[in-house]
Amino acid sequence: MSARGEAAAGNPGPRKARSGNAGPGAAVPANAGAATAGSGNAGAAKAGPANAGAANAGSGRLAGVDAVRGLAVLGMFAVHVGPSPQPEGAGYVIVAADGRAPALFTLLAGFSLVLAQRGLDPAARPAGWAGRYRPLLIRCALMAVLGLFLASLWPGILVILAFFAVYFLAAEPFTRLSTPVLTAVAGVSVVAGPLLSYLLGPVFGYEASGRGLVPEAADLTSWSGLGTVLCELLLTGAYPLATYFPYILVGMALARVCDVRERATALRMAVWGTAAAAAGYGSAWLATHVFGARERLLASIAVHHPDALAAADPVREVLRRQYGAVPSTSWDWLLVADPYSQTPPETLGNAGVGCALIGLCAFAARHRLGARLLRPFTVLGAMALSAYVIHALVLAGPAHGASSWSAWLAFSAAALALTWAWQRAYADTPLRRGPLEHALRLATRPGRRRPAAG
Repeated sequence: MSARGEAAAGNPGPRKARSGNAGPGAAVPANAGAATAGSGNAGAAKAGPANAGAANAGSGRLAGVDAVRGLAVLGMFAVHVGPSPQPEGAGYVIVAADGRAPALFTLLAGFSLVLAQRGLDPAARPAGWAGRYRPLLIRCALMAVLGLFLASLWPGILVILAFFAVYFLAAEPFTRLSTPVLTAVAGVSVVAGPLLSYLLGPVFGYEASGRGLVPEAADLTSWSGLGTVLCELLLTGAYPLATYFPYILVGMALARVCDVRERATALRMAVWGTAAAAAGYGSAWLATHVFGARERLLASIAVHHPDALAAADPVREVLRRQYGAVPSTSWDWLLVADPYSQTPPETLGNAGVGCALIGLCAFAARHRLGARLLRPFTVLGAMALSAYVIHALVLAGPAHGASSWSAWLAFSAAALALTWAWQRAYADTPLRRGPLEHALRLATRPGRRRPAAG
């Protein structure tokens, strides 16, 4: 049965972290779509070269960002093919990755979006609507098609690519905001996005269950299916715009406010991020364990999800059934911070982790030793789209059902080795960015700017 069918039947579905299949931790690299209409193909050129910044340890800006993206790739592998997350011993590695990999990728997408536009001459941008927006539309269309294809191969993996296409389309107007306004909008969105999802869920028939799916190609064969796809992309899917777009906005605001080329700024990002993570996760812990939210949730579960009471942890059982997205049956659901719960505390905590990692890696990449240590992750992060697609294809074939430490180590070692070898082989060519990254850049290359008449 497909993931959609299992969720409709009330079964837990194929989430890797609980059942051993590939789950929803998959994500896309930021540099796969960092160029907006206003920046043409600069995003691919500036946000994703495998050797950008790594060779120059003095800058560290792009090397640090790509290194964080590479770490997110390894975290994605841990969720998809590693053992189930257990809060003990080495199991904390999986616990740390669970739910944070897609959030980290999405935040990096917003961060790279702004990096791609820095230093661009407005006069050099393509003239006319087609010249400005065609690269963005082509990029988003290709990502959506690729996402639908991968989701249709094997419904066990919840592919995020189609959602990323929507993120980049929605981000275009926000690139034109001033820094103070963008920062304020990003802060508000951390609360407003999850709240909007909670309030609108019942309107579309998703009060108690049914969230957390991904669009598939078969859904596009009918008008009702198209409506379902639109609803999933915007509100009820595994990575909907309502609850994941705040990561884009936060990433954009961070890149505007923080110039990580400066050592002090990088360190401040690490401190701010740690504080934000502590505030997000800590507030959720206090709400559920000190201020009685858990008891109130159990009372709500007894009414709306009585069969979940037999589980060892009824709260996690309800979240597991819809891939972590909270139901709209009690306001207290908005106070949890479980993986993929898409609540304000989880969003704040995940954004804080991303901010701290960017700051730490940018600081480390400023030093020669740090840049060398981060180099394998930098190369992997620059080719994250290729690594993502290849891993999805492998999971749909020979590695179907893989779930062990050895599988995670094999995936990680293969990804690090192959991307390193690719970058070495094509270091002096545009292919150094990665095969899919280069193909996407070629497909979205803007036309030349026409000279002004007269």
